[in-house]
Amino acid sequence: MMAAVSPNLRAELNGAEKGGPEHDAQIFGQVTDLFLSNVDHLSESQINSVDGVLAPLIGRVEATMLVDLSEDLSAIAPAPRRTIRALAFHDDPLVARPVLRRSNCLSEADLLEIVNSGRQQHLLAICDRKALSEKLTDALMRLGDVSVSNALARNAGARFSECGYATLVGRAERDESLAEKIGLRLDLPANLLRELLGKVADVVLARFLTAPRPVVKPKAEGSVAAAVERPRVTRPKVDYTAVQTELATLNRAGKLSDGAVNRFAVRGEYINVVAALALKADVKPEAIEPLLDSERLYGLIVACKAARLTWSTTTMIVRNRPGCPPPTQCELDQCVAIHESLLLSVAQWTVRWGTDRLLAQATAGKKLG
Repeated sequence: MMAAVSPNLRAELNGAEKGGPEHDAQIFGQVTDLFLSNVDHLSESQINSVDGVLAPLIGRVEATMLVDLSEDLSAIAPAPRRTIRALAFHDDPLVARPVLRRSNCLSEADLLEIVNSGRQQHLLAICDRKALSEKLTDALMRLGDVSVSNALARNAGARFSECGYATLVGRAERDESLAEKIGLRLDLPANLLRELLGKVADVVLARFLTAPRPVVKPKAEGSVAAAVERPRVTRPKVDYTAVQTELATLNRAGKLSDGAVNRFAVRGEYINVVAALALKADVKPEAIEPLLDSERLYGLIVACKAARLTWSTTTMIVRNRPGCPPPTQCELDQCVAIHESLLLSVAQWTVRWGTDRLLAQATAGKKLG
C-alpha cells in the first residue's frame, strides 16, 4: 500500500500535463520516490498507475534527473514497462545505458528497434547484457563499429550465428585486440578458429594461445553462459632434477618416444609428462607446469605441438590432467584445429615466448609478495 501518497498527489498527477517544467520535476521526484520506497508491496495495477504518470514525464524532465531512476529500475523485475522503454529509447546514452545493460523488462523487439537506430553508445550498452541471441548479435554486428565488435567478443553470454562469427573473424585480421578476444571464446567453431589462426600475426597468436581462458562448469558442459574463472589448482613444488636426468638419458637412447609420453599420461605420471614436454620443447619444466591448469588449455596444446607429439598423445595428456574437469567436445575440436594448423616452428616460438612471459609474471608476483 502506498502510504506515502500526499492527499493532493492524485489530483496533481491528473493535472501534471498542465504544469510547467518545475511542476513536472516536482511530480517526477515525488512519484519516483514513492514507487521505489514501496516497490515490494505494489500490485500490478498500482505499478501500471505509476507507469502512466512516469512514462509521459520522461521526455519532459532534465536528463540528469533520469540517470538515477534508470539505475534503480534496471535491477527491478516488477518495473513500470512503459517507463523502462522510454528510458531505453532516450537520446542521452547516460540515461539509456543502465536499463539497456540490465533490465529484463525490455523485449527482444525493443532491443532490435534500438539497435536499428544505429546509435553507437546505445549499441555498446546492449552488448553488455548477460545474454544476447543470435538475432541481436547479427544486428549489432551489422550496424555497430569496432567497439561494438570487441564488446560482443568479450561477452560470454552473446550467441553468434555462423555468419556473425565469420564477420568477427574477418574483422579480426585488422584488429589484434578483437583477434585475441575471439580466440579465447569457448564456442568458436573449430573451422573458424583455423581461419583465425591463419589471419593473425604470430605475436597475436602467442598472446591468445598462452593467455588464460574461461572454463565451463562440469554440470553445465557446453554452456558458454556458465563459463567461470575457476581458481587455479595449487600444485606442490616439484624438484625435476632427477626426472630430467632420467628422461635425458632415455632421449639420448631414442626411447623418449611419443608412445612413452602417452604412457606417462595414461598412468597419471604428470611429473614425467611435464619434464618430457619441457625437454622436447626446449623450455623449463616450471614453464610447462602452469599449462596443466584448465585455463591454459590452448597453451598445453601448443607445448605438445612444439614437442612433436601426435594428436593421440596430446589428447591423452589433455584428458588426464590432474585436478581438471574433462574438456568439452567443442574445446577438443578447437584443440584439434590448433594442433593441426600450427606450424612446428610457430608452435616452438609461441611456447618459448609464452612460457618466458609466464615465468616473468610468476617471478614478478613473488617479488611483490
